[in-house]
Amino acid sequence: MVQNMFRSGFLVRASHTLLTWVITLILFLHNTDLRRCEERGELLLPVLFFLLVMLSVLFYFAVSLMDPGFVLSDSVKAASEEEESMIPQSSTPRPRRCGYCLLQQPMRAKHCPTCQRCVRRFDHHCPWMENCVGERNHRWFLVYLLVQLLALLWALHIALSGLAPGASWDLWLRANCFLLAALVVLGVFSAVVLLLLGIHLYLASVNCTTWEFVSRHRVSYLKNRGDERSPFDRGLLCNLWDFFCACGAAAPRDGGVANSV
Repeated sequence: MVQNMFRSGFLVRASHTLLTWVITLILFLHNTDLRRCEERGELLLPVLFFLLVMLSVLFYFAVSLMDPGFVLSDSVKAASEEEESMIPQSSTPRPRRCGYCLLQQPMRAKHCPTCQRCVRRFDHHCPWMENCVGERNHRWFLVYLLVQLLALLWALHIALSGLAPGASWDLWLRANCFLLAALVVLGVFSAVVLLLLGIHLYLASVNCTTWEFVSRHRVSYLKNRGDERSPFDRGLLCNLWDFFCACGAAAPRDGGVANSV
């Protein structure tokens, strides 16, 4: 039963939700800017902060529970009609059958050993969400990171505003122990989320995935290329348009690619 709970991601999602609301409760109960605004009857900032936290939780569950782009059937083509028209007939990518789920993989798809399924435009498996990030939820993952970072930075500011002075180090630590614990958690998560947001913005701008960037030497359509540029890179504006508005497996620049490993 415990294994099933871990596999379903219940404990991971429950831990994230519990930690979010415990820290939010700490910020509201201590003498922070939120508490002082409530005492003065100024509810705009507390309500906005609460709504931002709610939005981050909703985005978390949306991305965590969303289908990342699982390959569900064997009736997939290696390349779309647009890709086929841009790729020379002699070098059109041939379908590759996954050795685990035995389905034909579209271009840029990869089998996830954790989810035990192939994912279109596979980026990575996120253990904190217990879900893959792929073609269908990658853009929402980036939006979630942005919203989460805003909530974390605002929470850091609120926690700092609640630190109370003390006559000695011992009294100061006792008076601020919960806020200090919240600051440590918020600081670590802010650094991680900021790093992830920067990485994924860069990858989106060059039309590359984490899997392709990290495992370039193992990906069949990248390992033999002399240059470092992604074959799917169509320029900054087109890449961002494809990512946020299309998020499909864009055709390569030169057509000289094969299917994913």
